[in-house]
Amino acid sequence: MSTAHEIAPRRPAGPPPAAPAWAADEPYAAALRAGRGPLFLRRADGWLLPLEVERWCAEPDPVDLEVLDRCEGAVLDVGCGPGRLVAALAARGRPVLGIDVSEAAVGHTLRLGGPALRRSVFEPLPDEGRWDTALLMDGNVGIGGDPRALLRRLARLLRPGGLLIAETAPVDVDERVHVQVVHGAGGGAGSPFPWARVGTGALLRHAGRAGWRGAGQWSADGRCFVALRSRRTNTSAEPPKSTAVISSQRVRKPSAGRAVASR
Repeated sequence: MSTAHEIAPRRPAGPPPAAPAWAADEPYAAALRAGRGPLFLRRADGWLLPLEVERWCAEPDPVDLEVLDRCEGAVLDVGCGPGRLVAALAARGRPVLGIDVSEAAVGHTLRLGGPALRRSVFEPLPDEGRWDTALLMDGNVGIGGDPRALLRRLARLLRPGGLLIAETAPVDVDERVHVQVVHGAGGGAGSPFPWARVGTGALLRHAGRAGWRGAGQWSADGRCFVALRSRRTNTSAEPPKSTAVISSQRVRKPSAGRAVASR
C-alpha cells in the first residue's frame, strides 16, 4: 500500500454540525460488540427499519465485492460502520479511509486493519477535494437527513469528475424523518436524530440539482445502487498526488431495507 500521510484539511463553509446524538448510543455499540441484532431505526410513528448488523460485521458478500470492484483510486467510505469494506480495500492495497461518528464502529474498523477516523462527513477531513471515490453504503444516503446537502458536501470532498457509489432504498421513497436506534422491537432506545430514506429515482433527482451526473445504476440480491460523477471544477484544492492522503488515527449505519410495522 502506498505510504500515507495527512494534510491540514480545509474547513467547509459554516460551522460543521455536531456529531449525532446516537454516536455513543449503547444499543448500536452493544450490537457491534456482539456482532448481531436485533437492531432497528424507529420513526416517531412507531415504524421500524431493520438494521443488518450481522451482514455489516461479516466479510464482504458478493454484492459488496462488485461495488469494491467499481471503486477508483483513493476511496473514502462515509459512515463506514464496523469496517468490512474499508478492511477489504486495504487488503487489496487500495488507499482508503473510513469515517464514522461512532467510536465503536471506528474501533471495530481499526481492529480489522482498516484506516479509520472518528468524524462526521461535515467536519474537516483529510485530503479534501482529492478523493477519487466516495462510498455511501447500507443506507448512508440518509446521513444528516438532507440528501442534497450531503451530495454538495461530497462534491467538495471528491476530485472533479470523482465517483460516488451510493446504495439507495429498494423502494420508491424520499422522506426526511427523525429516528432512534432501538434494540429489538421494544428494547432500549438511543436519542433521536435526523435521517432520510431515498430511493434511486429520488437520489437521481437530488443529484441533478446538486450538480452531479448519472454514471449508472444496478441492483443485486434486493439491494440497489447508483453511481454518480461530480461535475464540480475544483480550483482551490492542491493537484492530486501519487500517494493517498489518509489518516489512521483513532480518535454505523442503517441499511436501506424495507420498513416494517412495529408490534
